[in-house]
Amino acid sequence: MKNSRLMKACGGLLLSLSALSLAVPGYAFDADAAKEVFRRNECTKCHSTSRDKKGPSLKKIAKNLNGKSDAVEKIIHNITMAPKVKLLDSGKEEKHKVIDTKDPAVLKNLAEWILSH
Repeated sequence: MKNSRLMKACGGLLLSLSALSLAVPGYAFDADAAKEVFRRNECTKCHSTSRDKKGPSLKKIAKNLNGKSDAVEKIIHNITMAPKVKLLDSGKEEKHKVIDTKDPAVLKNLAEWILSH
């Protein structure tokens, strides 16, 4: 009798936890792969994870974009289409550097990693 109640309670708990994990938005990304792309493309010349440089920190980018339905797309646009950006250190405008890949999976992984900050 006790085992039956315990099994039901555990089953209910597992069901609740699995439903909760589906309800919480999150990103599934490969951080090591994203860091390698970030480093290889010299993104660290303008961006830091936690402080502004020539460009905003990844933390600031994530804060400004998280919760927006097009956050990933906005990041991918900036790293693939070379829009004009205003440099934080000088106020000058220049084209954002284009990343060295067009692979959608790599771009999405990098964008999700940025948003995780």
